[in-house]
Amino acid sequence: MTDNGVGPDLVTHNIMLTAFKSGTQYSKALSYFELIKGTHIRPDTTTHNIIIHCLVKLKQYDKAVDIFNSMKEKKSECHPDVVTFTSMIHLYSVCGHIENCEAAFNMMLAEGLKPNIVSYNALLGAYAARGMENEALQVFNEIKQNGFRPDVVSYTSLLNAYGRSRKPQKAREIFKMIKRNNLKPNIVSYNALIDAYGSNGLLEDAIEILREMEQDKIHPNVVSICTLLAACGRCGQKVKIDTVLSAAEMRGIKLNTVAYNSAIGSYINVGEYDKAIDLYNSMRKKKIKSDSVTYTVLISGCCKMSKFGEALSFMEEMMHLKLPMSKEVYSSIICAYSKQGQIIEAESTFNLMKSLGCSPDVVTYTAMLDAYNAAEKWEKLYALFEEMEENDVKLDTIACAALMRAFNKGGQPGRVLSLAQSMREKDIPLSDTIFFEMVSACGLLHDWKTAVDMIKYMEPSLPVISSGCLNLFLNSLGKSGKIEIMLKLFFKMLASGAEVNFNTYSILLKNLLSSGNWRKYLEVLQWMEDAGIHPSNEMYRDISFSQKNCGVENAAVIKERLESLKRNAGDQSSASQPCESHVCS
Repeated sequence: MTDNGVGPDLVTHNIMLTAFKSGTQYSKALSYFELIKGTHIRPDTTTHNIIIHCLVKLKQYDKAVDIFNSMKEKKSECHPDVVTFTSMIHLYSVCGHIENCEAAFNMMLAEGLKPNIVSYNALLGAYAARGMENEALQVFNEIKQNGFRPDVVSYTSLLNAYGRSRKPQKAREIFKMIKRNNLKPNIVSYNALIDAYGSNGLLEDAIEILREMEQDKIHPNVVSICTLLAACGRCGQKVKIDTVLSAAEMRGIKLNTVAYNSAIGSYINVGEYDKAIDLYNSMRKKKIKSDSVTYTVLISGCCKMSKFGEALSFMEEMMHLKLPMSKEVYSSIICAYSKQGQIIEAESTFNLMKSLGCSPDVVTYTAMLDAYNAAEKWEKLYALFEEMEENDVKLDTIACAALMRAFNKGGQPGRVLSLAQSMREKDIPLSDTIFFEMVSACGLLHDWKTAVDMIKYMEPSLPVISSGCLNLFLNSLGKSGKIEIMLKLFFKMLASGAEVNFNTYSILLKNLLSSGNWRKYLEVLQWMEDAGIHPSNEMYRDISFSQKNCGVENAAVIKERLESLKRNAGDQSSASQPCESHVCS
């Protein structure tokens, strides 16, 4: 055309751009667009729609938004149409901005434009990706109310919404509706149903869907395999991982990077480190390119299995390949250095992360707190805590536990109780470790009033608090002379079904003996027998020694009770559980 003097016009340019878009040559489309801007020909709405599509595919979302905003300006010669708004709904969905998806859809209506089936499907898909089944169903019904017939994309998106909201049976119902409405499920529909079952732990059902799709002459693809592999990892089925990989090989499905990442992650989730490494080596041998996800899975997996040296080796490979590191990787590396005793390297990694503009989250800060804890660098830890507060990093239970451990070990138990108060005000859940550190702090401060107040906070969680933590609390109360409160806590433990073991009774007995309460001591010995826990000879000897120092009359009573206990040892037929009224005995 150019050689013959027929200059290309806007239609010609749009045809060229469409060709690049259809051929997935998105970067070439952008380069061609720059050439157009150097001519006298002005791009129209179609031109901008193609460029927005290409920018979204290249994940250049900010540039796509800039073009959209320029089209909305009053002085603009080409205003957004239905295709533009639909593309923006898809962009916001990919970015996870569901509110912007809704805003774009409503803006389209406000401009007097009528959404088409593609526009409705874009909004429906945005809700589905987040498991918002009620909103997805509402859009699905609006499609029918506005005179459109839902297509296979509409049904598949609704199916996906139910799958992601943990309702696989509802997803199956939608799948059946596709066929009932004379539509044919495509491979995306089947993969969505596989995911609906697999992501909810129903691995056998997911595998059955794979067989069903083959019976319907739809061949599984690499996405089907990825979905099944992820399900195997969630369900802890290492044998099934091997089966799925074999099935892929038999069907000639070549694994891509995403599939390898799923398989490696699944093996690591079930503790099969060697098989995960074998897959990684196979991936390299077949020249399948590793990405950031590959190394993130390997590094975090190594740290979970305490293979810290291996984690650091993978980090070196990752840096050599100049792959971007996520916050999860930084946290894992800091943890690895900490466990290896390399505190300076942990600090360097943390500072490097910040210098590269990657803001640490609460998980990364917690990894650094643990590193300082292990190295007993209290001042640095306190400074890091202040940095967290300045950066408005929201604490979670694990971070608070790390801080409390440091406060107690660093000689500042008062800050443990202050932090605990802050946790209650911010509704941060109190864990077993938190209670343990709070009890320790009360003991160090001799703050028994706070310790007594703690019981009401602990009571709902007594069944899940470790026996070690509860025994520490009982001992702290007993050593402080709070015998009655110690026994009340013990009865609450019994009532809640919390674990009561030999050590628990031993703590009660030692504190009762120290306080001279021999009557209750004998009762506790009986409770032990009733619970099927046999007192040790030392427990009998301790009260026998006390018998010599408590007067002739009391000594006779103790002797008689001891003989009765020994005679009835092992006889549980008349045993009765202790009740709180015994406190007053």
